[in-house]
Amino acid sequence: MAILGVNIDHVATLRQARRASEPDPVWAAVEAELGGADVITVHLREDRRHIQDRDLELLARTVHRPLNMEMAAVSEMVRLARKIKPAMVTLVPENRREITTEGGLDVAARLPAIKAAVSQLHRAGIVVSAFVDANARQVAAARDAGFDICEIHTGPYANALGQQACLAELDKVRSAGEQVLNAGMRFNAGHGLDYRNVAAIAALPGLLELHIGHAIISRAIFTGLRTAVADMKQAIAHTMAR
Repeated sequence: MAILGVNIDHVATLRQARRASEPDPVWAAVEAELGGADVITVHLREDRRHIQDRDLELLARTVHRPLNMEMAAVSEMVRLARKIKPAMVTLVPENRREITTEGGLDVAARLPAIKAAVSQLHRAGIVVSAFVDANARQVAAARDAGFDICEIHTGPYANALGQQACLAELDKVRSAGEQVLNAGMRFNAGHGLDYRNVAAIAALPGLLELHIGHAIISRAIFTGLRTAVADMKQAIAHTMAR
């Protein structure tokens, strides 16, 4: 069964809307773990729009599950990651004008710089993942850069309209996952997944880990975070039982 990484960025988004002390992402991580989260994910953006450096430092000291730090492949973030030492770093593209991550990292276009960042993170004992589109060229570049994991961007699948379009995007994710595994990397997936569309992705052969944030935090407003995480775990478990 694929394990679940819960992204708690939106808890910090709500806090930063008022520049207040709550809701606290650290407490959110506790609730997510109690609900069954296998991984805690946060994205430390260069503009610090939600998660702050202090959040990351506290989470690294307090979470009981592996901490996954999403970040841009820039020197500032590499230095921070080497200092904090999360269990995993996921390199993602970053555009300050975007509302959320809009696509996968273009590893092929920046191969030397990204390869150097991966090497520095490896020297600090950190597992490194690439968030990439379901694209053969990008998966091959991720292999060449030395990534341990490829997280395949599922946004196009999640946003597809109509069954035919959805199945076409699902097939792209499946094919990319096969290429990831054949290249000797681990296969993760995420972005845009929710309680209705997660089943088909969770059933893909060889999938190790799912990363989901917005849908879980949205449900948590009505059910509480612990229950929202448990509900997502149940949706994944039911898929595996079929």
